[in-house]
Amino acid sequence: MRTFRDRVRHTIIFEVVALLLMATAGSWFAGRSALAMGVMSLMFSVIVMAWNLVFNWLFDTWEQRYRPGRRRGVALRVTHAVLFEAGLVLVGIFVIAWWLDMTLWQALVLDLGFALFFAAYAFAYNWAYDVVFPLPAQA
Repeated sequence: MRTFRDRVRHTIIFEVVALLLMATAGSWFAGRSALAMGVMSLMFSVIVMAWNLVFNWLFDTWEQRYRPGRRRGVALRVTHAVLFEAGLVLVGIFVIAWWLDMTLWQALVLDLGFALFFAAYAFAYNWAYDVVFPLPAQA
């Protein structure tokens, strides 16, 4: 089990690296300034944290009402992940279109690219983090 301090370190490093990657690579792909992409990445970070809180509260409330005491299997985990990402993409389209002055179609394409990037980034980051900072039992 990771300590609270370790989890804070994990989160801070994750966000800082993500912001740097999004500001640089995002500006190249989107053809916008690194500053514009960096600010947008900060906005997304706040949106993701807020959505995570709200979505998981809603999901847990639904589950408690309609599935009390049942285990969460693979199908439910996949559904949870897909609904979470779909909510982020839906909100993200409007934020991207507004902030970068794009059409909704352009914003959707960019937002889907961000979603794919973050899925791969989260996988790679968490794996690398476990290698660099192994759990005490694994050290």
